[in-house]
Amino acid sequence: MARRRRPAHHPPMPPGRFLAAIVTAQVLAQIGAFILPALLPGYMQAWSLSAAEAGWLIGAFFAAYVLAVPVLVGLTDRVPARRIYLVGAALTCASHLGFALLADGFWSGLLLRLLAGAGWAGCYMPGLKVIADGLQGAAQSRAVSWHALGVGIAGALSFAVAGALDALGGPRAAFLFGAAAAATAGLIAAFAMPRTAPAATGKAGALLDFRPVLRNRAAMAWIAGYTVHTWELAALRAWGVTFLAMVIARHGAPAWLPGPTALFTAAGLLGIAVSILGNETAQRLGRARLVAAAMGSAAVLSVLAGASALVSAPLAAACVLLWNAAIYLDSAALTAGTVQAAGEGRRGATMGLHSMCGYAGGFVGPLGVGLALDLAGPGALGWALGFGHLALVTLAGLLVLRRVGRAA
Repeated sequence: MARRRRPAHHPPMPPGRFLAAIVTAQVLAQIGAFILPALLPGYMQAWSLSAAEAGWLIGAFFAAYVLAVPVLVGLTDRVPARRIYLVGAALTCASHLGFALLADGFWSGLLLRLLAGAGWAGCYMPGLKVIADGLQGAAQSRAVSWHALGVGIAGALSFAVAGALDALGGPRAAFLFGAAAAATAGLIAAFAMPRTAPAATGKAGALLDFRPVLRNRAAMAWIAGYTVHTWELAALRAWGVTFLAMVIARHGAPAWLPGPTALFTAAGLLGIAVSILGNETAQRLGRARLVAAAMGSAAVLSVLAGASALVSAPLAAACVLLWNAAIYLDSAALTAGTVQAAGEGRRGATMGLHSMCGYAGGFVGPLGVGLALDLAGPGALGWALGFGHLALVTLAGLLVLRRVGRAA
Protein backbone atom coordinates (compact mmCIF):
# COMPACT_ATOMS: atom_id res chain seq x y z
CA MET A 1 0.00 0.00 0.00
CA ALA A 2 1.30 3.43 -0.91
CA ARG A 3 2.50 5.50 1.97
CA ARG A 4 0.16 8.40 2.75
CA ARG A 5 1.83 11.77 2.26
CA ARG A 6 1.70 14.39 4.94
CA PRO A 7 -0.46 17.46 4.16
CA ALA A 8 1.57 20.53 3.19
CA HIS A 9 0.26 22.72 5.98
CA HIS A 10 1.69 20.36 8.60
CA PRO A 11 5.47 20.63 8.26
CA PRO A 12 7.43 17.41 8.88
CA MET A 13 9.23 18.94 11.88
CA PRO A 14 8.24 20.90 15.01
CA PRO A 15 6.73 24.30 14.14
CA GLY A 16 9.53 26.26 15.78
CA ARG A 17 12.25 24.40 13.89
CA PHE A 18 10.26 24.62 10.67
CA LEU A 19 9.88 28.39 10.99
CA ALA A 20 13.59 28.74 11.82
CA ALA A 21 14.58 26.66 8.78
CA ILE A 22 12.47 28.67 6.34
CA VAL A 23 13.60 32.01 7.76
CA THR A 24 17.24 30.86 7.55
CA ALA A 25 16.73 29.91 3.91
CA GLN A 26 15.22 33.33 3.23
CA VAL A 27 18.19 35.04 4.91
CA LEU A 28 20.62 33.14 2.69
CA ALA A 29 18.61 33.79 -0.47
CA GLN A 30 18.50 37.51 0.35
CA ILE A 31 22.03 38.05 1.65
CA GLY A 32 23.40 38.89 -1.81
CA ALA A 33 20.47 40.97 -3.02
CA PHE A 34 22.05 44.35 -2.29
CA ILE A 35 25.64 43.68 -3.29
CA LEU A 36 25.24 45.84 -6.39
CA PRO A 37 23.70 48.85 -4.57
CA ALA A 38 26.46 48.55 -1.95
CA LEU A 39 29.16 48.62 -4.63
CA LEU A 40 27.34 50.96 -7.02
CA PRO A 41 29.85 53.87 -6.89
CA GLY A 42 32.61 51.53 -8.09
CA TYR A 43 30.49 50.03 -10.85
CA MET A 44 29.37 53.49 -12.05
CA GLN A 45 33.02 54.44 -12.43
CA ALA A 46 34.25 51.14 -13.89
CA TRP A 47 31.43 50.85 -16.43
CA SER A 48 31.05 54.63 -17.08
CA LEU A 49 27.37 54.56 -16.11
CA SER A 50 25.08 57.58 -16.01
CA ALA A 51 22.82 57.91 -12.97
CA ALA A 52 19.83 56.83 -15.07
CA GLU A 53 21.68 53.70 -16.25
CA ALA A 54 22.58 52.90 -12.65
CA GLY A 55 18.91 53.34 -11.76
CA TRP A 56 17.94 50.91 -14.51
CA LEU A 57 20.40 48.31 -13.19
CA ILE A 58 18.93 48.53 -9.70
CA GLY A 59 15.34 48.79 -10.92
CA ALA A 60 15.63 45.85 -13.34
CA PHE A 61 15.64 43.52 -10.34
CA PHE A 62 12.21 44.81 -9.33
CA ALA A 63 10.88 44.86 -12.90
CA ALA A 64 11.66 41.17 -13.38
CA TYR A 65 10.15 40.43 -10.01
CA VAL A 66 6.91 42.16 -11.01
CA LEU A 67 6.66 40.11 -14.21
CA ALA A 68 7.48 36.79 -12.57
CA VAL A 69 5.71 36.99 -9.21
CA PRO A 70 2.06 36.76 -10.31
CA VAL A 71 2.74 33.48 -12.08
CA LEU A 72 5.11 31.98 -9.51
CA VAL A 73 3.13 32.93 -6.41
CA GLY A 74 -0.20 32.17 -8.06
CA LEU A 75 1.10 28.67 -8.76
CA THR A 76 1.54 28.08 -5.02
CA ASP A 77 -2.25 27.75 -4.76
CA ARG A 78 -1.91 24.74 -7.07
CA VAL A 79 1.49 23.09 -6.65
CA PRO A 80 3.87 22.75 -3.69
CA ALA A 81 5.60 26.05 -2.97
CA ARG A 82 8.77 24.00 -2.50
CA ARG A 83 9.08 23.50 -6.27
CA ILE A 84 8.73 27.22 -6.94
CA TYR A 85 11.23 28.04 -4.23
CA LEU A 86 13.88 25.69 -5.61
CA VAL A 87 13.61 27.31 -9.04
CA GLY A 88 13.93 30.74 -7.44
CA ALA A 89 17.03 29.75 -5.47
CA ALA A 90 18.65 28.32 -8.61
CA LEU A 91 18.01 31.52 -10.59
CA THR A 92 19.38 33.64 -7.73
CA CYS A 93 22.54 31.53 -7.58
CA ALA A 94 23.00 31.76 -11.36
CA SER A 95 22.61 35.56 -11.34
CA HIS A 96 25.32 36.01 -8.70
CA LEU A 97 27.67 33.62 -10.51
CA GLY A 98 27.09 35.56 -13.71
CA PHE A 99 27.93 38.86 -12.05
CA ALA A 100 31.10 37.35 -10.59
CA LEU A 101 32.30 35.69 -13.79
CA LEU A 102 30.63 37.23 -16.85
CA ALA A 103 29.31 40.78 -16.32
CA ASP A 104 31.37 43.43 -18.11
CA GLY A 105 29.03 46.36 -18.69
CA PHE A 106 25.51 47.77 -18.62
CA TRP A 107 23.76 45.24 -20.86
CA SER A 108 25.22 42.09 -19.35
CA GLY A 109 24.61 43.54 -15.89
CA LEU A 110 21.01 44.36 -16.83
CA LEU A 111 20.34 40.80 -17.99
CA LEU A 112 21.75 39.33 -14.80
CA ARG A 113 19.76 41.73 -12.65
CA LEU A 114 16.60 40.59 -14.44
CA LEU A 115 17.56 37.01 -13.62
CA ALA A 116 18.08 37.94 -9.96
CA GLY A 117 14.65 39.57 -9.78
CA ALA A 118 12.95 36.47 -11.17
CA GLY A 119 14.87 34.37 -8.64
CA TRP A 120 13.71 36.47 -5.70
CA ALA A 121 10.13 36.24 -7.02
CA GLY A 122 10.43 32.47 -6.62
CA CYS A 123 11.77 32.74 -3.07
CA TYR A 124 10.23 35.67 -1.21
CA MET A 125 6.44 35.28 -1.25
CA PRO A 126 6.46 31.48 -1.79
CA GLY A 127 8.61 31.18 1.34
CA LEU A 128 6.25 33.46 3.26
CA LYS A 129 3.22 31.52 2.05
CA VAL A 130 4.70 28.23 3.30
CA ILE A 131 4.80 29.79 6.77
CA ALA A 132 1.41 31.50 6.61
CA ASP A 133 -0.50 28.42 5.39
CA GLY A 134 -0.15 26.65 8.73
CA LEU A 135 -0.97 29.53 11.08
CA GLN A 136 -3.89 31.80 11.92
CA GLY A 137 -4.56 34.99 13.89
CA ALA A 138 -1.88 36.46 16.13
CA ALA A 139 0.46 33.49 15.60
CA GLN A 140 0.30 34.05 11.85
CA SER A 141 0.95 37.78 12.25
CA ARG A 142 3.98 37.13 14.46
CA ALA A 143 5.34 34.52 12.05
CA VAL A 144 5.01 37.05 9.23
CA SER A 145 6.89 39.50 11.44
CA TRP A 146 9.69 36.98 12.09
CA HIS A 147 9.89 36.34 8.36
CA ALA A 148 10.18 40.08 7.73
CA LEU A 149 12.84 40.21 10.45
CA GLY A 150 14.96 37.54 8.74
CA VAL A 151 14.67 39.11 5.31
CA GLY A 152 15.39 42.53 6.78
CA ILE A 153 18.50 41.33 8.61
CA ALA A 154 19.78 39.74 5.42
CA GLY A 155 19.13 42.93 3.46
CA ALA A 156 20.98 45.01 6.05
CA LEU A 157 23.91 42.63 6.29
CA SER A 158 24.13 42.49 2.49
CA PHE A 159 25.70 45.95 2.50
CA ALA A 160 28.28 45.17 5.17
CA VAL A 161 29.13 41.77 3.67
CA ALA A 162 29.53 43.32 0.22
CA GLY A 163 31.79 46.07 1.54
CA ALA A 164 33.94 43.65 3.54
CA LEU A 165 34.34 41.09 0.76
CA ASP A 166 34.99 43.81 -1.81
CA ALA A 167 37.80 45.11 0.37
CA LEU A 168 39.27 41.61 0.69
CA GLY A 169 38.85 40.21 -2.81
CA GLY A 170 37.02 42.69 -4.99
CA PRO A 171 33.43 42.61 -6.28
CA ARG A 172 33.85 39.05 -7.59
CA ALA A 173 34.34 37.71 -4.07
CA ALA A 174 31.13 39.39 -2.90
CA PHE A 175 29.06 37.91 -5.72
CA LEU A 176 30.58 34.43 -5.31
CA PHE A 177 29.52 34.54 -1.67
CA GLY A 178 26.00 35.49 -2.74
CA ALA A 179 25.89 32.52 -5.11
CA ALA A 180 27.01 30.08 -2.41
CA ALA A 181 24.43 31.46 0.04
CA ALA A 182 21.59 31.08 -2.49
CA ALA A 183 22.61 27.50 -3.23
CA THR A 184 22.54 26.73 0.50
CA ALA A 185 19.06 28.28 0.75
CA GLY A 186 17.88 25.87 -1.92
CA LEU A 187 19.27 22.90 -0.01
CA ILE A 188 17.52 23.94 3.20
CA ALA A 189 14.22 24.39 1.36
CA ALA A 190 14.57 21.00 -0.31
CA PHE A 191 14.70 19.31 3.10
CA ALA A 192 12.39 21.53 5.16
CA MET A 193 9.50 22.53 2.89
CA PRO A 194 6.43 20.29 2.43
CA ARG A 195 6.43 18.21 -0.75
CA THR A 196 2.66 18.45 -1.26
CA ALA A 197 0.39 21.36 -2.14
CA PRO A 198 -1.91 22.88 0.50
CA ALA A 199 -5.45 21.56 0.69
CA ALA A 200 -7.78 23.87 -1.20
CA THR A 201 -10.31 25.76 0.94
CA GLY A 202 -12.04 27.45 -1.97
CA LYS A 203 -12.03 27.74 -5.74
CA ALA A 204 -8.63 28.73 -7.03
CA GLY A 205 -9.87 30.29 -10.27
CA ALA A 206 -7.74 31.15 -13.28
CA LEU A 207 -4.03 31.51 -12.60
CA LEU A 208 -3.70 35.20 -13.50
CA ASP A 209 -7.27 36.20 -12.63
CA PHE A 210 -6.80 38.90 -10.01
CA ARG A 211 -10.33 40.24 -10.28
CA PRO A 212 -11.49 38.69 -6.98
CA VAL A 213 -8.46 40.23 -5.26
CA LEU A 214 -9.12 43.61 -6.84
CA ARG A 215 -12.68 43.46 -5.47
CA ASN A 216 -11.31 42.84 -1.98
CA ARG A 217 -11.08 46.48 -0.88
CA ALA A 218 -9.53 45.70 2.49
CA ALA A 219 -6.68 43.82 0.83
CA MET A 220 -6.26 46.48 -1.86
CA ALA A 221 -5.88 49.21 0.76
CA TRP A 222 -2.91 47.41 2.30
CA ILE A 223 -1.50 46.64 -1.14
CA ALA A 224 -1.60 50.35 -2.02
CA GLY A 225 0.33 51.14 1.14
CA TYR A 226 2.88 48.42 0.44
CA THR A 227 3.40 49.73 -3.11
CA VAL A 228 4.45 53.13 -1.81
CA HIS A 229 6.46 51.56 1.02
CA THR A 230 8.56 49.53 -1.43
CA TRP A 231 8.87 52.47 -3.85
CA GLU A 232 10.48 54.57 -1.15
CA LEU A 233 12.51 51.78 0.45
CA ALA A 234 13.96 50.66 -2.89
CA ALA A 235 14.98 54.21 -3.76
CA LEU A 236 16.80 54.66 -0.46
CA ARG A 237 18.43 51.22 -0.60
CA ALA A 238 19.59 51.76 -4.17
CA TRP A 239 21.12 55.19 -3.63
CA GLY A 240 21.80 55.40 0.12
CA VAL A 241 25.45 54.30 -0.05
CA THR A 242 26.16 56.49 -3.08
CA PHE A 243 24.49 59.47 -1.35
CA LEU A 244 26.50 59.05 1.84
CA ALA A 245 29.73 58.57 -0.13
CA MET A 246 29.03 61.83 -2.00
CA VAL A 247 28.31 63.79 1.19
CA ILE A 248 31.44 62.45 2.90
CA ALA A 249 33.55 63.32 -0.15
CA ARG A 250 32.01 66.81 -0.27
CA HIS A 251 32.14 67.79 3.40
CA GLY A 252 34.57 65.34 4.95
CA ALA A 253 33.65 63.24 7.97
CA PRO A 254 34.79 63.00 11.59
CA ALA A 255 36.90 59.98 12.48
CA TRP A 256 34.12 58.40 14.54
CA LEU A 257 31.68 58.26 11.61
CA PRO A 258 31.61 54.80 9.94
CA GLY A 259 31.89 54.38 6.18
CA PRO A 260 28.85 54.37 3.87
CA THR A 261 28.30 50.58 3.73
CA ALA A 262 28.62 50.26 7.51
CA LEU A 263 26.24 53.18 8.00
CA PHE A 264 23.67 51.64 5.71
CA THR A 265 23.98 48.30 7.46
CA ALA A 266 23.27 50.11 10.73
CA ALA A 267 20.27 51.77 9.10
CA GLY A 268 18.94 48.38 8.00
CA LEU A 269 19.41 46.76 11.41
CA LEU A 270 17.70 49.69 13.13
CA GLY A 271 14.89 49.40 10.61
CA ILE A 272 14.36 45.73 11.44
CA ALA A 273 13.93 46.46 15.13
CA VAL A 274 11.52 49.25 14.27
CA SER A 275 9.55 46.91 11.96
CA ILE A 276 9.02 44.33 14.71
CA LEU A 277 8.06 47.07 17.16
CA GLY A 278 5.71 48.53 14.59
CA ASN A 279 3.86 45.26 14.03
CA GLU A 280 3.39 44.69 17.75
CA THR A 281 2.27 48.30 18.22
CA ALA A 282 -0.19 47.94 15.34
CA GLN A 283 -1.90 45.03 17.11
CA ARG A 284 -2.46 47.22 20.16
CA LEU A 285 -3.16 50.68 18.73
CA GLY A 286 -4.56 49.78 15.32
CA ARG A 287 -2.78 49.05 12.07
CA ALA A 288 -4.25 52.01 10.14
CA ARG A 289 -3.14 54.53 12.77
CA LEU A 290 0.39 53.10 12.87
CA VAL A 291 0.73 53.11 9.08
CA ALA A 292 -0.47 56.72 8.82
CA ALA A 293 2.10 57.87 11.37
CA ALA A 294 4.89 55.95 9.64
CA MET A 295 4.12 57.25 6.16
CA GLY A 296 3.72 60.85 7.33
CA SER A 297 7.07 60.74 9.14
CA ALA A 298 8.79 59.16 6.13
CA ALA A 299 7.52 61.93 3.85
CA VAL A 300 9.03 64.62 6.07
CA LEU A 301 12.32 62.77 6.50
CA SER A 302 12.79 62.21 2.76
CA VAL A 303 12.85 65.99 2.29
CA LEU A 304 15.23 66.47 5.21
CA ALA A 305 17.56 63.75 3.95
CA GLY A 306 17.86 65.35 0.53
CA ALA A 307 18.51 68.78 2.06
CA SER A 308 21.14 67.39 4.46
CA ALA A 309 23.58 67.08 1.55
CA LEU A 310 24.07 70.84 1.90
CA VAL A 311 25.15 70.64 5.55
CA SER A 312 27.36 67.82 6.81
CA ALA A 313 28.04 64.09 6.72
CA PRO A 314 26.88 63.44 10.32
CA LEU A 315 23.56 65.17 9.64
CA ALA A 316 23.12 63.21 6.39
CA ALA A 317 23.85 59.94 8.20
CA ALA A 318 21.34 60.81 10.95
CA CYS A 319 18.65 61.69 8.40
CA VAL A 320 19.22 58.46 6.48
CA LEU A 321 18.99 56.41 9.69
CA LEU A 322 15.76 58.11 10.77
CA TRP A 323 14.19 58.03 7.31
CA ASN A 324 14.99 54.35 6.91
CA ALA A 325 13.46 53.66 10.34
CA ALA A 326 10.26 55.52 9.40
CA ILE A 327 9.97 53.48 6.21
CA TYR A 328 10.43 50.22 8.10
CA LEU A 329 7.95 51.13 10.82
CA ASP A 330 4.96 49.91 8.81
CA SER A 331 6.70 47.17 6.79
CA ALA A 332 5.49 44.09 8.67
CA ALA A 333 2.16 45.72 9.49
CA LEU A 334 1.35 46.27 5.81
CA THR A 335 2.19 42.69 4.81
CA ALA A 336 0.33 41.23 7.79
CA GLY A 337 -2.69 43.36 6.85
CA THR A 338 -2.74 41.92 3.34
CA VAL A 339 -2.32 38.33 4.58
CA GLN A 340 -5.20 38.64 7.04
CA ALA A 341 -7.48 40.39 4.52
CA ALA A 342 -6.98 37.70 1.86
CA GLY A 343 -10.11 35.76 0.87
CA GLU A 344 -10.49 32.00 1.25
CA GLY A 345 -8.49 30.09 -1.34
CA ARG A 346 -6.99 33.37 -2.57
CA ARG A 347 -4.03 33.84 -0.28
CA GLY A 348 -1.49 32.97 -2.95
CA ALA A 349 -3.11 35.25 -5.53
CA THR A 350 -3.55 38.06 -2.99
CA MET A 351 0.05 37.83 -1.82
CA GLY A 352 1.16 37.66 -5.45
CA LEU A 353 -0.65 40.91 -6.30
CA HIS A 354 0.62 42.49 -3.06
CA SER A 355 4.18 41.66 -3.98
CA MET A 356 3.77 42.52 -7.66
CA CYS A 357 2.39 46.00 -6.94
CA GLY A 358 4.98 46.63 -4.24
CA TYR A 359 7.89 45.71 -6.44
CA ALA A 360 6.48 47.76 -9.30
CA GLY A 361 7.03 50.66 -6.92
CA GLY A 362 10.48 49.25 -6.25
CA PHE A 363 11.30 49.46 -9.94
CA VAL A 364 10.21 53.09 -10.29
CA GLY A 365 11.88 54.34 -7.09
CA PRO A 366 15.58 53.86 -7.99
CA LEU A 367 14.99 54.95 -11.57
CA GLY A 368 13.23 58.13 -10.43
CA VAL A 369 16.17 59.13 -8.24
CA GLY A 370 18.59 58.42 -11.09
CA LEU A 371 16.63 60.55 -13.52
CA ALA A 372 16.50 63.39 -10.98
CA LEU A 373 20.28 63.21 -10.56
CA ASP A 374 20.84 63.33 -14.32
CA LEU A 375 18.39 66.23 -14.61
CA ALA A 376 19.66 68.39 -11.75
CA GLY A 377 23.21 67.10 -11.46
CA PRO A 378 24.91 64.91 -8.84
CA GLY A 379 25.28 67.78 -6.38
CA ALA A 380 23.12 68.90 -3.49
CA LEU A 381 20.25 70.11 -5.73
CA GLY A 382 20.06 66.76 -7.49
CA TRP A 383 19.86 64.87 -4.20
CA ALA A 384 17.28 67.28 -2.81
CA LEU A 385 15.10 66.59 -5.86
CA GLY A 386 15.93 62.88 -5.99
CA PHE A 387 14.98 62.18 -2.38
CA GLY A 388 12.54 65.03 -1.81
CA HIS A 389 10.09 64.06 -4.59
CA LEU A 390 9.43 60.80 -2.71
CA ALA A 391 7.48 62.79 -0.10
CA LEU A 392 4.76 63.44 -2.69
CA VAL A 393 4.68 59.76 -3.61
CA THR A 394 4.35 58.70 0.02
CA LEU A 395 1.59 61.16 0.85
CA ALA A 396 -0.35 60.19 -2.28
CA GLY A 397 -0.09 56.53 -1.25
CA LEU A 398 -1.34 57.33 2.24
CA LEU A 399 -4.35 59.13 0.77
CA VAL A 400 -5.22 56.13 -1.42
CA LEU A 401 -4.80 53.69 1.48
CA ARG A 402 -7.12 55.66 3.74
CA ARG A 403 -9.82 56.18 1.13
CA VAL A 404 -9.87 52.58 -0.07
CA GLY A 405 -9.67 51.33 3.50
CA ARG A 406 -12.68 53.40 4.52
CA ALA A 407 -14.65 52.05 1.57
CA ALA A 408 -13.90 48.52 2.79
